[in-house]
Amino acid sequence: MITQEQFQKEIDFIIENAIREDVGDGDHSSLACIPKTADGKAKLLVKDEGIIAGINFAKQVFAFVDANLGVEEILRDGTTVKQGDIAFYVEGSSQSILKAERLVLNAMQRMSAVATKTKFFVDLLEGTQTQILDTRKTTPGIRALEKWAVKIGGGENHRFALYDMIMLKDNHIDFAGGITKAIAKTHEYLKNTGRDLKIIVEARNLQEVEEILQSSGVYRILLDNFNYEDTRKAVELIGDKCLTESSGGINESTIRKYAECGVDYISSGALTHSVHNLDLSLKAV
Repeated sequence: MITQEQFQKEIDFIIENAIREDVGDGDHSSLACIPKTADGKAKLLVKDEGIIAGINFAKQVFAFVDANLGVEEILRDGTTVKQGDIAFYVEGSSQSILKAERLVLNAMQRMSAVATKTKFFVDLLEGTQTQILDTRKTTPGIRALEKWAVKIGGGENHRFALYDMIMLKDNHIDFAGGITKAIAKTHEYLKNTGRDLKIIVEARNLQEVEEILQSSGVYRILLDNFNYEDTRKAVELIGDKCLTESSGGINESTIRKYAECGVDYISSGALTHSVHNLDLSLKAV
């Protein structure tokens, strides 16, 4: 997994690039009608129900735009909210508040939607040993925000990208000439390059699970599109040799049944690619 320092660099890049994209050579709407010396105050108003996420990100955006802006937090990331709640107040230069407004809202609406969906799945798993994982099926350019939101919602992050974990999926296995060859080549690659990366291997059936177990050094086996019966059999076969993960079309109606098969993790792209933004507004007060 990536370090906190690497993650923060991703956040910094998102903020810098988003402000560049949105502001360009100036917020001419504000520059045209609001004096440079004018100060103001605004509130982040919740107009929906769900889990609020992105307050800490908003603070970083405001600080990037204008270090003199002050933020008074009313709520914390991960709080359950309803229409009419106020998440925070921001005070200072009116031009600076307006310059940051759209990035703050876009990010918080998306992050809150992801956190809300994640919390929904986490609640469905309550009482089981299974944890919910995100995937790489994220919005290009803002992966760090969406994975941050998954954590806020009570889920766990899968690998961040292609570089921080080895994941041998069906195409890797087929191109490499089979499971055993793919795993052997991976161990050789890691040894030759001096990298210490965990290895996940995808299995398409019970026979492939058995073949994976013949190789050492596998961190987790991904049970892709298994039915309930085969999932239970796979968990029994694997035992404590490595961790288990279920994936493939698992939804709110089936997730608990898969968890009850005994898998350690369930991964779902829906946490990030199938959400509806929470309705939030930044209003002058």
